[in-house]
Amino acid sequence: MADRRRHSARPRVLRTAQASRLIEPVPETAHIELRIWLRLLGISNQIKQRLASRLRIEFKTSMARFDLMAQLERAGSENLSMSALSDRVMVTNGAVTGLVDGLVRDGMVARETHPRDRRTVLVRLTPIGRRRFLKMARSHEKWVVELLKGVSPALMNRLHGHLALIKGHVRKSGA
Repeated sequence: MADRRRHSARPRVLRTAQASRLIEPVPETAHIELRIWLRLLGISNQIKQRLASRLRIEFKTSMARFDLMAQLERAGSENLSMSALSDRVMVTNGAVTGLVDGLVRDGMVARETHPRDRRTVLVRLTPIGRRRFLKMARSHEKWVVELLKGVSPALMNRLHGHLALIKGHVRKSGA
């Protein structure tokens, strides 16, 4: 059994000073592409964890609920189907159903049957949900700004431009 675990393809979780990292550090000899991807993933996870914690503490809500409400807010007056929400939030249809159920119970969103297709359920923010979301969104934005406030504007602009180039390259490559 021990031999199987030692040769497992899964990364080993560290129990040292690096315990806050999800995977072992990549050796300097590894491809720079892999190191960049892992760095982006690590930074993204750290930011997401901090934001999720703040949402939980200050608004008693989850990042998943916040993300779903954000998609509904972005849709504006257009109601979104459950499958469109699933695609936009990048979770399963079942997960969206559970999130929407809870938000309906809390009065944040409303469901209605599509006027031309009774099999399709449409979802929209209620006025209470929109006000609540906008309050959370203002705080969320403030928290992100606070997290990155030590980085110079010039570096932020360069980084934003470089990330846009990488995003375009990934899209073109079909990866």
